[in-house]
Amino acid sequence: MSGAPLRHRRSALLCATTCAGLAVAVLAAPANASTTAIAAITGAHEIAHFDESTLQQPENLALEPDGSIDLTFNRSREVGRVSPSGTLTILATLPQDSAGDAIVSGIVRLADGALLVDYDAGSQSGIWLIPAEGGSPDELVAVPGAGWLNGLAYDQSQNALFATDSTVGVVWRISLSDDSVSVWAQDAALRPTTSNGKGANGIKVHDGSVWVGNTTTGELLRIPIARDGAAGAVSVAAQGVTGIDDFAFAPGGEVVAAQNAISQVSLIDVATGAHTTVLTAADGVSNPTSAAVRGNSVYITSGAYFTGTDPNLLEGRLVWQP
Repeated sequence: MSGAPLRHRRSALLCATTCAGLAVAVLAAPANASTTAIAAITGAHEIAHFDESTLQQPENLALEPDGSIDLTFNRSREVGRVSPSGTLTILATLPQDSAGDAIVSGIVRLADGALLVDYDAGSQSGIWLIPAEGGSPDELVAVPGAGWLNGLAYDQSQNALFATDSTVGVVWRISLSDDSVSVWAQDAALRPTTSNGKGANGIKVHDGSVWVGNTTTGELLRIPIARDGAAGAVSVAAQGVTGIDDFAFAPGGEVVAAQNAISQVSLIDVATGAHTTVLTAADGVSNPTSAAVRGNSVYITSGAYFTGTDPNLLEGRLVWQP
């Protein structure tokens, strides 16, 4: 998929998507959300259960305006949509690569409903686009130098995607204006500390910075975006968040973090680095992989990669302190 007209269309749509998302977050937040901390996540319940035997283990999610939720199933290379009633529809299946071990991970939704996903396939890695109502996926841009593409986020100010690379330990920048690909940030703090572990994993753009979770170090990292768009110095916003995978910012600025290996979800105060466990396996999480927040609702995907049981999508409610 190529051509300047498509790139310009994407640019306008992506801006509209981000602006609309910000408006929803502001309107949905409590009046005193900026000064009131989240106390808990309550009422966690399963929206959908998936079939581990067919490799339907959710990795990442994006929210639809109608209440549906788009998911990547990384091992089956599928992208699906769960309706508000819990019905799963498969929108697309990405092709197998020549080595036979391709996976699909991060996901971003465009304003017209089209979806961008990380396609992790060694030298064939890249960002792929899926039509809004499903259908044949197309490669948007190749990232041939990638080690393990994982998280994916969009930055309106640069009209660019940021993708984490969990083995190389970098953050890639993909311009949606000219489809150029470059290493945006590279630092020891982004690398894994074990030979088969994941370093930079979940990623979000928030408050003028790119935020990244390093799974092996259990750290939430902050990388300021300089005025010229370059990466600033990496700093540690929180430590000891064991197994942090992807995460989401709540309306008050707290982070809801999925902790994959230990089947927990924590709330992180990024101002102090303090974090509190709010969901455990007893609440239904089973190796949680990602989180998303819409108003007072929080959504958690569980991939069940280590437990081997109950891959699911959960919904809970954010409760603020009085």
